[in-house]
Order: sequence, then structure tokens, then C-alpha cells
Amino acid sequence: MSNEKNEGTRLNVCLLNDSFPPVIDGVANTVLNYATILQKKYGNSFVVTPEYKGAVDNYPFQVYRYASSGITKSWGYRAGVPFSPSAYEEIAQDRIDIIHCHCPMVSAMVARTIRELTGAPMIMTYHTKFDIEIRKALKLEMLAKVGIRTLVENMEAADEVWVVSDGAGKNLRGMGYQGRLRVMENGVDFPRGRVTPAAVAELKGKHAIPADVPVFLFVGRMNWYKGVRISLDALRMLRQNGQDFRMILVGDGLDASEIRQYTKEIGIDDRCIFTGAIRDRELLRAYFCTANLFLFPSTYDTNGIVVREAAACGLGSVLIRGSCAAEGIADGQNGILIAENAESMYRALQSVCRKPEVMSAIGQHAMDEIYISWEDAVDHAYQRYLQIYEWAKGKNLHRSFTPQDEMWKAVAQMYRQSRKVYEISHRKPSLSRKTVHKKLKK
Repeated sequence: MSNEKNEGTRLNVCLLNDSFPPVIDGVANTVLNYATILQKKYGNSFVVTPEYKGAVDNYPFQVYRYASSGITKSWGYRAGVPFSPSAYEEIAQDRIDIIHCHCPMVSAMVARTIRELTGAPMIMTYHTKFDIEIRKALKLEMLAKVGIRTLVENMEAADEVWVVSDGAGKNLRGMGYQGRLRVMENGVDFPRGRVTPAAVAELKGKHAIPADVPVFLFVGRMNWYKGVRISLDALRMLRQNGQDFRMILVGDGLDASEIRQYTKEIGIDDRCIFTGAIRDRELLRAYFCTANLFLFPSTYDTNGIVVREAAACGLGSVLIRGSCAAEGIADGQNGILIAENAESMYRALQSVCRKPEVMSAIGQHAMDEIYISWEDAVDHAYQRYLQIYEWAKGKNLHRSFTPQDEMWKAVAQMYRQSRKVYEISHRKPSLSRKTVHKKLKK
């Protein structure tokens, strides 16, 4: 793919998400890659996201941060304040052709207001099984239902809805969404291929990993709902039956300390290596290349970008049969499919540990068959942007109007009025309140 700007229509794309670096998760990485590739190849991109302490936005695209509050204990993130003027102060001054929101909660509220201010069409991408997150954070079922209904209503307000997999679409429909869906797969920012043998040897030396011991890997948020307990219990069985191994766990999260403690309780802590979150992408790639299998028994994830990252490095994955992360996986060919329990994973690991060449072959097939680069994924998305942009210009978009539309129109109008007050008062500081009021009525 060429690095030159596309000579066709160049769009200004506004990307929104509740998380963005320094927060590390799959959706934050998605937005980062969209923004980088759009800016490099197609036009101008900018990201709208909540303020985060210590954030340094040194990117080739603009990042607009708006007021936020801490909810890290219950959600692990900071929440944006959608009614804050800082969310719109600079954004509304830019020409926006496409609004692409990657979170159906606060970011969607901000996106809906920006649409009222600019008239640009809004795309929503559904990445995550938010019903699980909502029920985890809001213990009362009545509150959870309100949260889920708000999510669905935000999705219904979009001009087009994208999902990252068929399973993500089924999850969204299960919450009550009835509109149209389009599957738009995510990519990975790893190149296809392995790091040097020296880089692998360096990591093995750092962690004192014997040369002939199978190495398993998990990368992701350290939360129980990622299926980590299944992997740990399977490894306990493996050890009890005399098989040595090393398990590397990369990431951080709300349950990290409990997961560490659990490895001690079941007697495998001396075989587990906890690295914490790794922001250096090349170092993370080296960890993928050090392992023999990627253990990802999650039914929570709707896409499993990490499974494609593993594939980029020639690493096969162990996945739950029927899960979203297992879409496109042929058992024994480019991955290993198991039932959602530790016994099933144990049997799969016991089998392949006796045949290391099988793990290698599965990894090669994964690299050849399921890898997709971010550049290809964003190229595909941009072609759809162009169609939506043209339809919007011709007023051929037919979105559903929702009960909350009037509220976001009011927020937009409130911003316009406050902006007028600011402009008038700064143009002529001596104006009286009465004069300002007269000008606002015009």
C-alpha cells in the first residue's frame, strides 16, 4: 500500500471513544490505528476522548480531550462529561465530514451533539459485550436495564451501525437493537512475521525459561471474565500430571491481584510470569513470538484482536468453540477449539505438548489464513465512509429518530448560545448585558 495521500475525495473524520492512550485496550488501539492511517493516507482525522492524567498526545493527528471524572474502581476507566463545553469548544470549529464513534455510552452522547452542531453523518461501531460491563458495574438489575436501554438507543440513533463480528451483532440484537448491521472487521498493527531468534532468546533469558519447555501466553485486561480461570485450572491439571510449562500473562486490570493470588493457591505461581501492561508494541510482539500457544478462552470478546495479533506472529490460539473470537477458526488447522471448561483445555494442551510440531504448524496456518492488517481494514472502512458521505450530501440517509434526539439538539443549541455570548463579549468587552441579550435574539 502506498504511503501517499489518496488523491480522491479527502474526508475529515472525527473519531470518538471513551478510552485512548495512555489507557491500553483493544478499542483504544483500534481508534489509534484508524486515526493514524486515515491521517497518513486519506485526509484529516482527529480523536475526541476524555481527559486523562499524564496523557501526552504526540500524534500526527489532533486529539481533543474534554472534562472527565474518575470511575476507575468500578469500570477501570475515566468517564467523560458529555455536557461539558470543553467537549465542543474546538471540535465544532472544524469541518467534519464523518463522525465515527467506537463506544455507545458517553462518547455516543458527545457524538450525537457534534452531529447536531455539524450535520455530519454518524457511524457507530459496536466492539464489546457492554451488557456484561454494565451489569458488573451497576449491581441493581433495574439500573442495569436502564443502562442497556440507553446503549441501544444510542446505537439506534446512528446513521449506520457496524459490528466487528457476527457474534457482536447477535449480542447487540440480544439487547433489543433491531436496526441494520454491517460487519467491518478490525485489523492488527503487527507486521506478518516473527521477530529475530535473538529477541526471543533475550526474553527467555530474562525470565529464565528453559529451552525445551512449552510456553503459553495470555495478553489482555486482567479480568476474570476473560476466561483466565479456565486457563489456570487447566495448567494446574497439566502440572499435576507431570508436564512442565511456563505461562506468561501480559496486561493489567481490576482482577490482577486476585489472579496472582489464585496462581499461588493452586500451586502454579512459580510457573507463571506476570509482566504487567506492555506499551512497547515491538516488545509485545516479541512475547507473542516467544510462546508456543496463545490461551484465550474468552466468550466476552466480540472480535479478539489479540487472536489476530498472535496469528501475525505465527502463534496459534486455544479458543472456546462458538465464541466470537473463534470466528474463522478451523479446529486443528489454524487454531484449537475447546468447550468452555478447564478439563477440555487441559486435554487439548496435554495432546499438543507431546507434539510441539503441531503447535508450530497451527501457528503458521493462523498467520496464512486469519491475519488482516490495519491498513487493509481501514482502507475498507474508508470506502464505506465515501459512500455514506455522498448519501449524506444527497440527503439519502434514512436514520431512525429516537426519544433522546431532542435532548442532544438542546445541548447543541445551548453550546451555540454560550459560544455567541463568548464571541460577542470578547469582541466588545464594554457591552452591557442588555445589549448582549439583544444580539443573541437576532
